[in-house]
Amino acid sequence: MAKILSLFKLAIIISIVIVSCTRDPDPLPEIKQPKSIGEYNLVSDGLKDYFTSDEYFDMGVAVKTSFFTDPDASALIKRHFNSLTAENVMKWSTLQPTEGNFNFTEADKIIDFAVANGMKVRGHTLIWHNQTPSWVFMDGSATASKELVLQRLREHITTVMHHFQGKVYAWDVVNEAIDDGSATYRGSTWYTICGTDYITEAFEAARAADPEAKLFYNDYSAIGPTKRDKIYDLLVMLKNNSLVDGIGLQGHWNIEWPSNELITAAFEKFSSAGVEIQITELDVSVYTSNSDPESAYTDDMALDQAIAYGRFFNTFREYKSEITGITWWGLADNYTWLDDFPVPGRKNYPFLFDVTYDPKLAYFTIIDFEPGE
Repeated sequence: MAKILSLFKLAIIISIVIVSCTRDPDPLPEIKQPKSIGEYNLVSDGLKDYFTSDEYFDMGVAVKTSFFTDPDASALIKRHFNSLTAENVMKWSTLQPTEGNFNFTEADKIIDFAVANGMKVRGHTLIWHNQTPSWVFMDGSATASKELVLQRLREHITTVMHHFQGKVYAWDVVNEAIDDGSATYRGSTWYTICGTDYITEAFEAARAADPEAKLFYNDYSAIGPTKRDKIYDLLVMLKNNSLVDGIGLQGHWNIEWPSNELITAAFEKFSSAGVEIQITELDVSVYTSNSDPESAYTDDMALDQAIAYGRFFNTFREYKSEITGITWWGLADNYTWLDDFPVPGRKNYPFLFDVTYDPKLAYFTIIDFEPGE
């Protein structure tokens, strides 16, 4: 009998082992929006999946072509973004460094990456007071006439937009033409030689070169009331002549500024001009002053930054009918122009992803909302 009982127990043990090995494991809980790096690594969704283009807005990023040969960087881009902007290689100094000699090699790499991955491309920028070669404003050793400068402007815009026609859906046609102080227009070389005609001529040339492209005026500090109202007047003039489709608000903000009230007032003002709104160069500095000393990225900084990003995106979602795109001016904290501006050599941490491409608290904060909000 004892032998029979032992055999019976052995049979039960074997059956338990067999069942435990063959039974389907309990399914993992569905992760809709990860709340930790551990959960983040279990899903493949990214920003573009939480903020879909049809319900919210495009998710964009400014890129260097070197990102495409970095497996980690390119994987991060593919996961999170559906719109690309060239950080530098679509500016005049790169595309036409000398008169009549165009070089599209680097810019075309962005187009190729976007096409291969089903992404849009924003063009940045056709006319700017920086990164425009000096020859544009010269006639031999003398200053070029207004007529010659405007002729060069039209030729540049036409050639560039024809090259990218059907590949670039939107352009920052004119960048930073409004003055920061009491004057209306920035006293750039463009303005000194051509007055305001360079602005209207640029938009006219862009509209003629690619009638299907969306045309934007782009500027920084456009949230402040004084500059905001001057930009508004320019937009109304351009809109009345069917020359502009949107305003690009650069979004170089920090953990304390701007307030929700300033953002809301700007959105209301610009949408009343009948143009769409895009945040075109978003980064959120951890410093609030040029006198702030350099700091490591602390837990307190991470929390302050998450709170700032959270309130910014709460407002963006409130205006999802007016906003069509959000573009970060960089991919991750390992590289940002803010490391050298406005304080040279002061390391900054303005993005959603850290120096190793891991998501930060700010990332989990902005995706923590119910679909439809």
